[in-house]
Amino acid sequence: MKFFEQWGQFMMKGARAYGRWEIDNAGIILGDRRRWIVLGLMLLPVILGGFVFADEIGNALPDVLGGKKAYSPAFYSNFIFVASILIGIGAGLITGAIGAGGGFIIAPALMSAGIKGILAVGTDLFHIFAKAIMGSVIHRKLGNVSVPLAAVFLIGAMLGATGGGLVNRLLYEKNPVLSDAFITTIYVLMLGFLGAYALLDYLRSRKTIAGEVESEGHGHSGNAEGTDMGGLPRKLQSINVPPMIRFDHALTPGGRAISWLFLVLSGALVGLAAGIMGVGGGFLTFPIFVYMLGVSSMTTVGTDIFQIIFTAGYAAITQYAVYGFIFYTLAMGMLLGSLIGIQIGAMVTKVVPGITIRGFYAMAVLAGFVNRFFALPSKLAAMELIPLSPAAGAVLNKIGIWAFFIVIGIFAVWVIGTFIKNIAVLKGEEDHYDRR
Repeated sequence: MKFFEQWGQFMMKGARAYGRWEIDNAGIILGDRRRWIVLGLMLLPVILGGFVFADEIGNALPDVLGGKKAYSPAFYSNFIFVASILIGIGAGLITGAIGAGGGFIIAPALMSAGIKGILAVGTDLFHIFAKAIMGSVIHRKLGNVSVPLAAVFLIGAMLGATGGGLVNRLLYEKNPVLSDAFITTIYVLMLGFLGAYALLDYLRSRKTIAGEVESEGHGHSGNAEGTDMGGLPRKLQSINVPPMIRFDHALTPGGRAISWLFLVLSGALVGLAAGIMGVGGGFLTFPIFVYMLGVSSMTTVGTDIFQIIFTAGYAAITQYAVYGFIFYTLAMGMLLGSLIGIQIGAMVTKVVPGITIRGFYAMAVLAGFVNRFFALPSKLAAMELIPLSPAAGAVLNKIGIWAFFIVIGIFAVWVIGTFIKNIAVLKGEEDHYDRR
């Protein structure tokens, strides 16, 4: 039970750190008129293609990119384009309202909308990379980046991302169904664990409302994290396998030091997760740095932003784009939707109790788990690993899809409805802030 508790906290801290990065990114993009113009220029051909030439594009795509004739990654249609925007809005609402990364629902949602797993992963990575580049929040955090720490970490991250992309491509070439089953299984394990912890955390928080502010995602500062190290970081930093990488010079005389080996191994784990799941790896970097390697939160935040840009960009381009496994239209749709969703969600946190939002977070994660869990039997049956009729598999798959989109839809309607109801209150808060 203690192991479950520790690893649950580990993943939750990472999800919240990644969520804060997403919120900062969205704020920078939407707060700059020049970035709006760039975004509009990027989206214009995508929107025209989505609504005017959808069928022509779908028919013209070669099989490897998702032509309609093969067991393909996806085919292009108005429905899929609109779905990508709605998926982005849903993920953005979760990120903004909860303060924790909502990207975990993107790949399951895309797969439920008809996108095959490997294309969902590549597209999600490109969407993260595009958002990171547009936001360019790194220039505001450069003072907190330890360049030696980041450089050695990225060696491992790129090796891991290469391995993750290679695994996905080899499985897809062997059997597209096997590829989908593998990606689905990874999401079942991750979302099942995180969802169970989030639900227990919510139920426990209901009994201890008084302590909520201290542990709430948005209110959690984390500035002290990493300044006092636990037992594991002390042990790892005491192991002398040269060269030793020094960091956090501002906290202790001469700084702290960690062997390059642990940085490369940590980077490889983050890169592997990014390459296989289509995530930037930020949800893992923060807890690994702070709770395992003993890096201060201040340095971790800057380094995490740095690695997201390079890990997601490297994995997206070298492991998926050059092999035709990125759907750029979907990526742009998700980018547009998430920017809108994050802003609405972040404003709603000002008028909604944190405990309510925490409950919705648990529901959203578990909905993603149920979605992939019910999708798995039909894929296993298609590979003749379990006895299940195609009709039964299709029914289970539909149950998972409907359960997922109903829960996310209810959450989205509730957040948007709360936002509309409280526009006057929120506007009053902004006016009060401006007067100050």
